[in-house]
Amino acid sequence: MKIAVLSDIHGNLAALDAVLKHIEEAGADVIVNLGDIVSGALEASETADRLMALNLPTIKGNHERQVLMLAPARMGPSDKRAHDTLRADQRAWLAALPATLRLHDDVLLVHGTPDSDLHYFLETVTESGCRAATRAQVTERASNAAAALILCGHTHPRMMKLDDGRLIVNPGSVGLQAYEDAHSFAHRMETGSPHARYAIVECVNGAWNAQFDAVNYDWNAAARRAERNGRADWVVPLLTGYVTCAQQNA
Repeated sequence: MKIAVLSDIHGNLAALDAVLKHIEEAGADVIVNLGDIVSGALEASETADRLMALNLPTIKGNHERQVLMLAPARMGPSDKRAHDTLRADQRAWLAALPATLRLHDDVLLVHGTPDSDLHYFLETVTESGCRAATRAQVTERASNAAAALILCGHTHPRMMKLDDGRLIVNPGSVGLQAYEDAHSFAHRMETGSPHARYAIVECVNGAWNAQFDAVNYDWNAAARRAERNGRADWVVPLLTGYVTCAQQNA
């Protein structure tokens, strides 16, 4: 079985279309979507329409939950844009998505961890910033997940095979390659390039293996659109995969 794994599209329709074309050329038995679908600076409604038509196995991310449940006054600008531009049928589609999903007995889809859409699975955040999680930390977070393959999103490309053979894969973000967050401490997530990210995961002779892909798309046009939409804070992340130019050149 060959699975194409998408996550964290964040309303970046151009990046999504480039990834879908890449998947069509590479081939896959199924495409799955791990959430954080529409919130961002770009094209929330258009992205929802594209994905609704495809009817992929899809779960909610924390941003879907926030758009549906938070009062607009409490939303950040990315969620507020989605809230203000989505139609009623698109909101209903998001509301019907599950928080987790079993593709079949051996494959589990989650956004963050099996227990939380906000916690990181393969990274750990401390007062000093963000770093790769230890095998012991990841094993503890996966303790309630009885699946040979666990697909997660929320952060950036990484995978880990546990001692019991379970493989955990984060495909990275289709639509936004760098961001700042304050949960649980202030930190940055930076992929370091502007390419749209996804993964192909395949079971061969009973063993799961993952391949990460970085796809070209017109990130210059995406950055210009973000700026026109009043989100200058997205320009450098879209163009570089870093939060700031200073970080890129450090």
